[in-house]
Amino acid sequence: MRMRLFAAVLPPQAAVRELGTVVDELHRLPGADGLRWTGRPGWHFTLAFYGEVAEELVQPLSDRLARAAHRTPSFPLALRGGGHFGGRALWTGVSGDVPAMRLLADRAEAAARKAGVGTGEHRRYRPHLTLARSRDTADFAPYVAAMDAFAGRDWTVRELCLVRSNLPRSGVSGEQPRYETVASWPLDGAGG
Repeated sequence: MRMRLFAAVLPPQAAVRELGTVVDELHRLPGADGLRWTGRPGWHFTLAFYGEVAEELVQPLSDRLARAAHRTPSFPLALRGGGHFGGRALWTGVSGDVPAMRLLADRAEAAARKAGVGTGEHRRYRPHLTLARSRDTADFAPYVAAMDAFAGRDWTVRELCLVRSNLPRSGVSGEQPRYETVASWPLDGAGG
């Protein structure tokens, strides 16, 4: 059996509520109904995407992620602003200790390599939480402009999560993937 997995940071409910208020306003912009909006229960920051992982590699991966979390201190973040990747994805970013988040992402990727899980091509980590996608190229400029002043309150990242992505199977238009936290580990910063 294989599981579609990724390592993630999950924002707290207070941050989700703050962002939700802004996203509700974005839904009122022209063309918003043509976008595929991500569901609030699934909002997350992917640190490392593992894809389909064989069952026998889940425990070694979990052991490595536990070590990565143990070595990483908790750190402050806040949701901030917005941006887009081409005309395909709209996202919100972060402010705060972005270098700590990049370090955690690097450690989550290294954990996979050491456990024998492929992660594909390494790219510099850019923290973002995807809000909407477009099948065709969309003009996200009005959405990014509307999010420009958005600055959420600070919160502290205290855990690293291993999340399973259950892709839609019903064929119902607009159905979202379901995300299930398989395991989580506290960040405690013992050792560097």
